[in-house]
Amino acid sequence: MNIPNIVVMGVAGCGKSSLGLALANTLGASYIEGDSYHPPQNIARMAAGIPLTDTDRAGWLELLAQRLASGVALGEPMVLACSALKRRYRDTLRQGDPKLLFVHLAGNKTLIAARMAARDAHFMPGSLLDSQFRDLEEPTGDESFIRCDISQPLDKLLQQLLLQLTQNQ
Repeated sequence: MNIPNIVVMGVAGCGKSSLGLALANTLGASYIEGDSYHPPQNIARMAAGIPLTDTDRAGWLELLAQRLASGVALGEPMVLACSALKRRYRDTLRQGDPKLLFVHLAGNKTLIAARMAARDAHFMPGSLLDSQFRDLEEPTGDESFIRCDISQPLDKLLQQLLLQLTQNQ
């Protein structure tokens, strides 16, 4: 399969890390956890329940774009888990790889809030979920993306995504 590099995107708690890692393992791609590229001050802000601003996110997104560009230069297949909530954030990531495919994990706020409440040891509090939905600009037709409904189990979601990836070739 000749699949483009992928960004698994969506609001906090939608399952980006879980699906991203499973997808990378299945495809034999490198997995990049976007959260691990946040500077300590961003983590501290989120942990304190303070939403990040565009300015807070700028350096983080540029760093991720650089990581993508390095991977492209090396011919490294990659799956990045990154919120990529706004169009301009996705545009920044595309500077690292113009051929990126975005997998938008979409679900209702009630389901995602329940998932956030059930997870352990994550810096992002459920109190920021409203700001995440407020910032979300869903991908549009001129962007390369697949929308996935997160209400199904991870294994089924992965299988449906793999089927869509093969059909889109």
